[in-house]
Amino acid sequence: MSIDAVLFQGSRRVILLTSAILIALIALVDWRVIGQIPLGFLYLIPMAMVGSVEGGISIAGAAVLCTVLAERFSDLEWNLRTGASRDLLYFAAFVGTGLFIREVNNNRRAALENLHEIERERDARRDAEEQLKVLFESSPVAIVTADASGHVLMANEAAHRMLEVAQGELTGKLIHRYLPALTNIIMHDASLQFLRAVMQARGQREGGETFLADICFSTYQTNAGTRLAAMVLDTSEDLRAHEVAGMHQLLEGSRIAVSALSHEIRNVCGAIAVVHQNLKRANSLVGNKDFEALGSLVIALERIASVNLRQSASQATEVDLTVLLDELKIVVAPSLDDEGIESHWSIESGLPLVWADRSSLMQVFLNLISNSTRALSRRDHRRLSLSARSEGNQVYVEVADNGGGVIRPEHLFRPFQSGAEATGLGLYMSRAFMRSFGGELRYVALADGACFIVEMLQASEAGQELQCMKSAY
Repeated sequence: MSIDAVLFQGSRRVILLTSAILIALIALVDWRVIGQIPLGFLYLIPMAMVGSVEGGISIAGAAVLCTVLAERFSDLEWNLRTGASRDLLYFAAFVGTGLFIREVNNNRRAALENLHEIERERDARRDAEEQLKVLFESSPVAIVTADASGHVLMANEAAHRMLEVAQGELTGKLIHRYLPALTNIIMHDASLQFLRAVMQARGQREGGETFLADICFSTYQTNAGTRLAAMVLDTSEDLRAHEVAGMHQLLEGSRIAVSALSHEIRNVCGAIAVVHQNLKRANSLVGNKDFEALGSLVIALERIASVNLRQSASQATEVDLTVLLDELKIVVAPSLDDEGIESHWSIESGLPLVWADRSSLMQVFLNLISNSTRALSRRDHRRLSLSARSEGNQVYVEVADNGGGVIRPEHLFRPFQSGAEATGLGLYMSRAFMRSFGGELRYVALADGACFIVEMLQASEAGQELQCMKSAY
């Protein structure tokens, strides 16, 4: 064990007690030793100990005590000229030693604290790096970093999988080859403002297949130059699903519109056919070529109108109505605000799943709100409310406004009605959509407006009905 470990380690009380014992021992030895051998320099050891734990005043007091003891038991003759200067040097040496040790100890303590802080920061940085590495590698989103020339520096597993590149082989390749839209990002001039943006662009896999991608990218500065970080999400499947749903919606709407048109043609042809038969019985136009052509035209129109338009397969499934209404609010809220319409949304908590075609149901709500917006354009104070509740095995959504109501509600759901906007097919098709998956659309008159009630079956109830129908077959 070293002297430093014996004299300077321990609590403050232990060190002070040890220094006091050393001072006493040095004084005793100095007193008992006879001869011209000054032992005052030995007091530097306890002074160093005092300086390691005490402040300036205590160090000065200990220095005075050691100076007095050194002079008292010294064999040297004391006089004013030589003794005073000798005592002054003793005191300066003792105080200087104590203060020096005090500063060394403070610096040592600060260095240790700084070292511990560096170690804590190193451990925290290592933990953060490990967490970022886990996040980087386990992320389902493709993450790529590149230098100013576009060469890939890092790429996670999702990036290799999305771009169909073998693991680890993407590093060093040009990112522009796979994401050409990033070519237009200027990263060479460090004076340019750093970019943070989102864009939708085409991507290309290793085999040449193109895909649609949402790219969130940013540029940042490092000691090695400008860097690019990009997060890429393959949205090709979303595009396909959106287009398929749009095609289904278009075909279903076209089928309903053509059915309505065929119904109207049959009504007109029926009236023309009655007139034609009456004129034929009168024998006044027998042999008239134009009269015979009219009869042929009526028969052809009846044949066209009688074409049986087979209903398409139902696309109904379980729909979370709460989520759908939240999305509806996101879509229509900006237009309602622009029109100055005060909207109120009241959605019952815990709504059950409903049985519906999701895209068709969204179209029904959009059509109802669009009709209300047109009706409210003629009002000064405009209010629209949407409420949803469950009752029994049904779920009801009410869309109400103070737009003045409907003049002839008995003609409300008829196609091609006079006075309607455009073709007048909106409400007709909306009710047809609802009925296609077992729902209903009704109108209720209000004192100062209109209310449309959308009725839907709970998904569990609809599932039981489907099971009963399958059992019957």
